Amino acid sequence: MAHPETQPPTDETGQVVRLLELLAADAPLSEVAAVDAPSPARELALRIAGAREVHQHREAGLAALLDTARELAAASDPGSVLEAITRRARRLVGTDLAYLTLYDPEAGDTFMRATDGSVSAAFQSVRLALGAGLGGLVASTHKPYWTADYWSDERFRHTSAIDGAVGEEGIIAICGTPLLVESHFVGVLFAANRSSRPFTREEVALLGNLATLAAVTLVQTRALADAEHAHETVRQYADGVEKAAAAHDRFASLVLGGGGVDDLTAGLAELLGGWAVLTDETGARQSAAGPAPEPRPERRSRGADPVEAFDSLPELATGRLVEHNGVYAVAVTAARERLGTLYVGGVGALSDSEQRTVERAGLVTALVLLFERQAADARQSARNRLVSDLVTGRGSREERLSLARTTGFDLQRPFSLLVLRGDDAAGHRALLISASAATGENALVGSHDGDVVALVPAAHPGPEPRAISSTTAAAAGAPSGPAATDLASDPDALARSVAARIGKRTCVTVAGVGPISDVDAVGVAHDEAARTVGALIALGHRGQGAAATQLGFAGLIVGSDPDVDDYVRKLLGPLADYDERRGTDLLGTLSAYFAAGGSPRHAAGTLHVHVNTVSQRLERIGALLGESWQSPDHALELQIALRLRALQAPA
Repeated sequence: MAHPETQPPTDETGQVVRLLELLAADAPLSEVAAVDAPSPARELALRIAGAREVHQHREAGLAALLDTARELAAASDPGSVLEAITRRARRLVGTDLAYLTLYDPEAGDTFMRATDGSVSAAFQSVRLALGAGLGGLVASTHKPYWTADYWSDERFRHTSAIDGAVGEEGIIAICGTPLLVESHFVGVLFAANRSSRPFTREEVALLGNLATLAAVTLVQTRALADAEHAHETVRQYADGVEKAAAAHDRFASLVLGGGGVDDLTAGLAELLGGWAVLTDETGARQSAAGPAPEPRPERRSRGADPVEAFDSLPELATGRLVEHNGVYAVAVTAARERLGTLYVGGVGALSDSEQRTVERAGLVTALVLLFERQAADARQSARNRLVSDLVTGRGSREERLSLARTTGFDLQRPFSLLVLRGDDAAGHRALLISASAATGENALVGSHDGDVVALVPAAHPGPEPRAISSTTAAAAGAPSGPAATDLASDPDALARSVAARIGKRTCVTVAGVGPISDVDAVGVAHDEAARTVGALIALGHRGQGAAATQLGFAGLIVGSDPDVDDYVRKLLGPLADYDERRGTDLLGTLSAYFAAGGSPRHAAGTLHVHVNTVSQRLERIGALLGESWQSPDHALELQIALRLRALQAPA
């Protein structure tokens, strides 16, 4: 501002006038102090000029606070509020830097949240324990503190962490004021300088006012953000409930429209845009929709199938949705009984509403399965009565034939009969279901005397049927892959196939009898199969399947129509054929060898030949019968066959 150019007066009146002119022109305090005026007048002028500067600074501070309030009001998130606070603090107080720490109630300290003018990374990440350093003292007492030289001020508890960060930043002078809203402590606002400087009370008060404004704004911003987050959470929850309810209505419409589990899995896969698989309580897949992974034919490679991976997760039993490797699963239960499991995959991360949709699908699926189970139980109960009637011969022949036809089973066409015996009585219902699945939809499966009985029709005419058991034994090691109806003419292969298939889940022993084509022969066939199952278990073959013809001499005992000729021929046929072609007596040598207690020398004496001759014949016998012919079991079978052959020889 320009000052009037007047000639300095030489008298005291002129000097006083000069002071008044400077005061009127808002001259700086230094110019007023330089006027050579009478002491009382000069001191009064200095007081007036000083008071004027204080008011000017106060007005500037208030104006800056108003500007700050406007800036903070425009900030929409806590981060921008903090940046505006530190930026304004540095500008208002005129320091090298300003920074702000926030209180962490869980850790019980304050941490650096925002800085303006800072250059040190260590300083920008420092934490201040309550009572440590100037900031810690402000935080613990909730009062402002300032110092012109932090390093020589003994009021503060110096720590290596704080002093190291302050030293790296080069700070000398610090002023800190608490951020308070009523009694709620929020943090500390600092203004700092890299050179020594005092802080006036007006500057401390100005920083305190800014801290108060910042604290209120920060708390309000936090509350607004929390309210918006809560509103968004409520909105998402409401949307989720609405979507889940819509999905539930859709599932209910499918069921009321006569849909089954296939419709439910298809609807779920369509809603979520992935795949859905439903398994029953035995783990067998009952329904699938979408690009679901194919089930593994063998379960030896555990974990390769994403569905199988849930078998070992105990969380699945809680009834809540479980996630594993991007696949979700929920147990389908009713009346605390596990009816199956519903799996969903190929959908990424499910939202809360989508998770509730899967759980609702599991609930509706449980209702459908429960209804289907009740209907299936009613059908199975009728089948159980029919099987019992066939086994016991209850009712007339025509009545039994007629009842069987109502189920679609023709007892006048060739079929085989199986008896399945499980290890766990509690799993009898599951064994019934597994037997139905393993023997095919054309089979008649029921329960009798604690065992599962299955009548399996032959797909194609087999050998000439007889009343009870087969005249031809299946080759050992027959594959279990063909359908049950393709094996029905071979009861041994059928029994082994069914035992292998069900054995993937549970241990079951299976006996087969057939082919049969007479309703009156069912009872006798069942008795033979039941004895065969008992023999299999007694002989240590639990979990396997066989026909009586494959049990060796035991089959002659348990079989209803033992074929002794077939038994002898099967064991001794290779030797008999060789003797007939070569004119040798390997059968006689074998008989003498066993009669001599397995001694070639004694057998040679009985046969009146050299011991080397016996040894050569025994080598030939081994080549024809296999290396195991001298094992205890095989040797026993051979000796029994030799005795039976001797009994069959004409007197």
